[in-house]
Amino acid sequence: MTSLASLLLVLASASQVEGRAAIPAEKPRVACVGDNITYGAAVEKREANCYPAVLGRLLGPGYEVRNFGVSGATLLKKGDKPYWKEKAFQQAADFGANIVVIMLGTNDTKPQNWKFKAEFEADARALVQHFKTLPSKPKVFLALPVAVVKSSFGIVEDGVLAEIPLLAKVAKEEGAILIDLHLAVAGKELFVGDGVHPNVAGAKKIAETVFAALSAK
Repeated sequence: MTSLASLLLVLASASQVEGRAAIPAEKPRVACVGDNITYGAAVEKREANCYPAVLGRLLGPGYEVRNFGVSGATLLKKGDKPYWKEKAFQQAADFGANIVVIMLGTNDTKPQNWKFKAEFEADARALVQHFKTLPSKPKVFLALPVAVVKSSFGIVEDGVLAEIPLLAKVAKEEGAILIDLHLAVAGKELFVGDGVHPNVAGAKKIAETVFAALSAK
């Protein structure tokens, strides 16, 4: 039995009270936390084709998937648009998620943000800890940022490459599950012309990779 099926079974069992008729269990909830890539900026027909929407279709009607992506958001607390200060940050916490998928770091490579790179690991750790200690005790997945196939908006691949070992270390030490989207989403054909934002095919590839990670654990 996969972990997804197991989670459904646990929730269904919890709805039964000492032989009385079972109350229908709530759907497991998946919170997609991230920046413009999670939000679906540059994805044609974003609401239908952003990765959280595609992930929802892959998981099926037994799950509720919510998009908490914020365009331009940074993982760094001292970044020019910290996710921590966005409404989506609190909304994601209030969602009561059973699964949280975090994908941040792309915007952190901009020069005005990366000057605080010494704080990246600590801020990543704090974000994972924030979500894993929520009352719903969600399983946390930490995704490596997708590749930067062309530098744009100050976003550079070298910065992402520097983030990867830090994110991997945080995931290992904090018990989060690492998803390697950097390897999975690296072909030019998966991006729009700026080389930073995935297109419809790229969003689909992200969703498929996340789905595989959720199904395997």
